[in-house]
Amino acid sequence: MSRRRKVPDSRVRDIMVPLRSRQVPPRPSARHTGSGNALGGAMADGEGTTRKYELRRRADAMNETRRRITDAAIELHAKVGPARTTIVDIAARAGVQRHTVYRYFPTEEELLQACSTEYWQRHPWPAIAAWQAVASPRERVIVALKDLYDFYGAVEPMLANSLRDSDQRASVKQVVEPFAAYLDAVTEALTADYSPTPADRVLFEAAIRHATDFSTWQSLVRSIGLDVTAAAELMSSLIDSAAAPVAQRPRR
Repeated sequence: MSRRRKVPDSRVRDIMVPLRSRQVPPRPSARHTGSGNALGGAMADGEGTTRKYELRRRADAMNETRRRITDAAIELHAKVGPARTTIVDIAARAGVQRHTVYRYFPTEEELLQACSTEYWQRHPWPAIAAWQAVASPRERVIVALKDLYDFYGAVEPMLANSLRDSDQRASVKQVVEPFAAYLDAVTEALTADYSPTPADRVLFEAAIRHATDFSTWQSLVRSIGLDVTAAAELMSSLIDSAAAPVAQRPRR
């Protein structure tokens, strides 16, 4: 039997070192490959789209709740008036809890302002610029008053309650003030091309303010029963008379 020759230790080391150095590189994971990057990007895009959808749906739901609360408040303001409308009534009509109303509108002023803005967007005030195309001052007054009286007929419940309650609540008075400023602008527009004497101007402007006042429309149309055209022509005659010098006014 032949004896196996012993391999020197140095030779073993020379053989093993190269074997150890030839380690198999790790298999790349999916996230390190091109297809993995595409898949990861697609997943990220999908998550982003889902989140955007959820945020949009939440925003839509919040807007819908706000609209329901505002609509409920507007309906109650027209029915019983702002001063007599309670948060409990608004919540019940809107189908929400009372604390939800407070979450959207922490103060009465914020709620009234939101209701006022929304209501006047639905019922815009007559456009003063449209009257300026009418050349005759008298015809301009008649056209303006007819537009204004038609407007009063459309918003009567809300305007009547708001004007009544403005004497009781400072918050209501605050949202009514812009309409009072609008009537000032109406008066200024209708005085154009009239030339009353300085002594007659106070009486003349009083006639215009009386003609454009909501209570005048209520008296002539609602109480007496005149139609809008007849009421406008009657008030136009009053304004013409007030604009004429005292010496030219008809005597009894």
